[in-house]
Amino acid sequence: MASTVFIVGVLGNIISGLVYLSPLKTFWRIVKKRSTEDFSSIPYILTLMNAILWIYYGITKPDSFLIATINGFGAATQIVYILIFLVFISPRMRARTALLVGLLDVGLAAAAILFTHFMLQGDVRIDVVGFICDCSGMLAYASPLAAMKTVITTKSVEFMPFLLTFSTLLNGGFWTLYALLAKDFLVGVPNGIGFLLGIAQLILYGIFHRYRPLKKVTDNLEDGLQNDPLIPASDSVS
Repeated sequence: MASTVFIVGVLGNIISGLVYLSPLKTFWRIVKKRSTEDFSSIPYILTLMNAILWIYYGITKPDSFLIATINGFGAATQIVYILIFLVFISPRMRARTALLVGLLDVGLAAAAILFTHFMLQGDVRIDVVGFICDCSGMLAYASPLAAMKTVITTKSVEFMPFLLTFSTLLNGGFWTLYALLAKDFLVGVPNGIGFLLGIAQLILYGIFHRYRPLKKVTDNLEDGLQNDPLIPASDSVS
């Protein structure tokens, strides 16, 4: 059983890594244009906080180093993304972005880690840390829900790429299986929800992939989409 859990965890690491790398095209565009345009940094800031907390969970709970490794990689990618934002964002927004990073990724994450480390012990500490991770992971659900809303509104899957949707489904599925095999309910909850959202997205893809929406509607939605979170349900990778 232990070897099976390890293999599933390694596969989960690989798929989660690909999900974490999925915004590279967006950031290449930002670098080329030397502007963040209307893209928001908030999803990446929240994903970084979530990854930091899951790293702590993976370190705190015995035999959970695979959770720590993938979230360590995830945290590294989010730091790079946020640094790119800070370089190319407008001066007025740069200070606000830096403040959010300080409050959430440094202040709130550090407070949660220090409190649970010094005030709690044993299984209670593990459960509380896992619960905090689940709560922070809930914020990542806005991404697939926003994509699904767009598909229904435009009757087009243009803004919900198949490969990204499928990889998100696999990510949630492998980590849900890992949670079942490892009997880790706290890992299973967010990834189980992500897996169900992935199924719902694929169903929508099957329904609307042949539709051709009116160009005017699509153009209007495309302008508004740049304010939607761009990180997939990976930020709830665990």
